Amino acid sequence: MLKIVKTSIAIATISLLTAGNAQADVGEALQNICTIVKADDKGELRKKMKRVQSDFRLKLKDYYTGVSCGGNSLIRTAMLNGAVETGTLMVKKMPKGDLSSPESDGKTVLAWASENGLEASPIVAVLNDRI
Repeated sequence: MLKIVKTSIAIATISLLTAGNAQADVGEALQNICTIVKADDKGELRKKMKRVQSDFRLKLKDYYTGVSCGGNSLIRTAMLNGAVETGTLMVKKMPKGDLSSPESDGKTVLAWASENGLEASPIVAVLNDRI
């Protein structure tokens, strides 16, 4: 019985240490994603997304809500910076349900775009087609 308890504690400790390291590594991997989106570098964004998926088995929907660029989500950042290529790529990669759900401030991307006078953005057009 004591052997089982010791083994369980050892496994739990290793799991926590591994999870902490993986979390830090994901943060490092996504460190410059805001810069990539703002620069409208679709090729680099595609590489970044592919690298995160292969290294950590995470898709865009898994880390989208955890990334903030100056208080805005990645798609909102793309709209604000006129980054049509990267914004369009992210809209196409996100699940439809996630695109129409409210973000951290309680507003959907479309509602936010409308409030900020960005309804003429090509990204909004792609978003409307997708939803």
